[in-house]
Amino acid sequence: MRWLIPVLSLIGLLPATAAQPWAEFRAKPGVELGQRIVFITGDDEYKSEESMPMMAHILAERHGFNCTVLFAINRETGVIDTNQKENIPGLEALRSADLMVMFTRFRALPDEQMKFIDDYLQSGKPVIGLRTSTHAFSFPKDSTSKYLSYHFNDPSGGFGRQVLGQTWVNHWGNHGKQSTRGVFAPGVAAHPILRGIASGEIWGPTDVYESTLPLPDGCTPLLMGQVLQGMKPDDAPVEGEQMNGKWKKMVKVNDPMMPIAWTYQRPGGARGRVFTSTIGGAMAGGSDFANEAMRRMFVNACYWVLGMDDDIPPKADVTPVMEPIPFKRGVKPSEVQP
Repeated sequence: MRWLIPVLSLIGLLPATAAQPWAEFRAKPGVELGQRIVFITGDDEYKSEESMPMMAHILAERHGFNCTVLFAINRETGVIDTNQKENIPGLEALRSADLMVMFTRFRALPDEQMKFIDDYLQSGKPVIGLRTSTHAFSFPKDSTSKYLSYHFNDPSGGFGRQVLGQTWVNHWGNHGKQSTRGVFAPGVAAHPILRGIASGEIWGPTDVYESTLPLPDGCTPLLMGQVLQGMKPDDAPVEGEQMNGKWKKMVKVNDPMMPIAWTYQRPGGARGRVFTSTIGGAMAGGSDFANEAMRRMFVNACYWVLGMDDDIPPKADVTPVMEPIPFKRGVKPSEVQP
């Protein structure tokens, strides 16, 4: 995957040992804010193992956050392996986290690993969920996990509905054929998460997800997903109806447009702030995070969920720090340290 700006510096990327299969990104001395963000990656479709280290490095180098990125690790070889659905080592880092960023898909973690996630969520601290985190887990039917089901017809709605405010329903645009333009929801242009971003500036090659409408109480849509006719940022929106593959019926995919980024207030006050974005994946056509405005929305959201609204810059610096991304499937995190 290629990013927009080829910057070779890996300053701030801490070395890992063979027994430490994750990545640490430390803020520069003098700009450290003190907050620690823990990223949990593990999806077999949208390359979170590449995009999240890039964003963690931006947050550390340019904004003063200390970041830890965890990966799905093959138990036998120690390499990043997104098909290893039962192992994300290092989750104990959540004990000292101020923010958890979740980007997983259909994980079935053992109880001893899930306990760290459960304990963090029970603490009421903030959460950011990206793309497939609306269906972050998929456990065997005999599991007792509260996140057993992610189905939209299930009242529990799994991790997505319980934590992020919404679970996965369906692909709304045609996957791999129709890209997404993000336009502001009505009345939210002044929201801190959208600071330094123009309506329509966010674009990505991944398709729009369908949501159940209206969103549940506590959810505030920020960005609506305009389904485009093709895979280029300047493609025109789809007009009228098109066939929906899952439902086998004609639907107006841009009437209404689906929310693709929203805030959610869990019980527990300001410390329960949540931001969810279903745009943020990667595919053959590129990465949503190659878009500067997408990266800026994510950085702004980190500040916001931490209650640092006033600290969000007028136009946050989201210039990538490393190119190419060294964290890939099939490599050991310790082997790609500088």
